[in-house]
Amino acid sequence: MEINLKGKAWWDYLEKDLQELLEEAVLLANRVESWQEKFHDYAFIVFPAAKAYEGFLKHLFLDLGLISNEDYYGKRFRVGKALNPALEKDLREREGVYDKLVDLSKGKELPDKLWQTWKKCRNLLFHWFPRKKNAITLAQAKERLLLIIESIDEASALTLNE
Repeated sequence: MEINLKGKAWWDYLEKDLQELLEEAVLLANRVESWQEKFHDYAFIVFPAAKAYEGFLKHLFLDLGLISNEDYYGKRFRVGKALNPALEKDLREREGVYDKLVDLSKGKELPDKLWQTWKKCRNLLFHWFPRKKNAITLAQAKERLLLIIESIDEASALTLNE
């Protein structure tokens, strides 16, 4: 899996710990195939990238003025709640960023992609539900890692092209 993270336009936008998390995810994706052990679930490859994605989104939302410093530095703000397009109307107006992203990006394509990436690569992947184990193969883990990077590519244009 060849990914030049340091060549991405947004690489320097990320804080060092988020860069390290993305590098760890790519390293895992590249090395796990050579391991003798095989696993039922390869979600552990996606986890560092999903954590970096959360940090990226929080930073992006702060820089775009969609959340406050209190939200960014506090422990109450939840990306999954704020980005959810199905959030109840009163909560969307108070705590949501989805509608604001629709306005900023002049359409639903980017906000929907960010939401779907969040659901597929973080929310559904790291929660356990009876009758729905959400285990993923190595190939699926790599796909999700690439989806996170692609979503960061697209979303970073909101701040890097200003």
